[in-house]
Amino acid sequence: MATVRPSTPPSTLVIACGALARELLDVIALNGWTHMSVTCLPAKLHNEPQRITEAVRAKIRGGRRKYERVLCLYGDCGTGGRLDAMLAEEGVERIDGDHCYAFYSGIEAFNAMHADEPGTFYLTDYLAKHFDRLVWKGLGLDRHPELRDAYFGNYRRVVFLEQTPDPATRARAEAAARRLGLDFEARATGLVGLQRFLAAADRRPATAG
Repeated sequence: MATVRPSTPPSTLVIACGALARELLDVIALNGWTHMSVTCLPAKLHNEPQRITEAVRAKIRGGRRKYERVLCLYGDCGTGGRLDAMLAEEGVERIDGDHCYAFYSGIEAFNAMHADEPGTFYLTDYLAKHFDRLVWKGLGLDRHPELRDAYFGNYRRVVFLEQTPDPATRARAEAAARRLGLDFEARATGLVGLQRFLAAADRRPATAG
């Protein structure tokens, strides 16, 4: 009688934005998905979204030399649909949602928040921790603070989407809201959105790219 060997999950490469790296690695470790590896693109590409599509494509094609499955943990992120068109060409699945705010809060919950107050500036754990570098200095407000109202005059509140409870990170988010002159709210989201996507994708058979 032939020996039936237990099936093993296909080796998987997850391509993600650097702003999601820590949370993504936490989810993979907590679930014991040792067959999954992560490669990230710099978070600063959000300031140059025209570069995201081809940067992700290069990661996909490089990853196929080693991995049986490739997944994409990016939103549209300002690519105007070009990322999705490329992923369809390459046969790569990505997480639902236009941005990480929807990944974390859930698409329906995010849409409800946006409908309640369109003038909302969102922070994740990553953005709260790196607010000075990515937002304040990134927009030149360290040199020209008078531009704050030009950038944020139509905003009414900051909503901090909290992935991991941490008083220091929440304090940074509150300080960011004060600097922007906006009301502050915090909503716990956890990491369930990332976990659901990876778990569901992992249950489907890998397809050849």
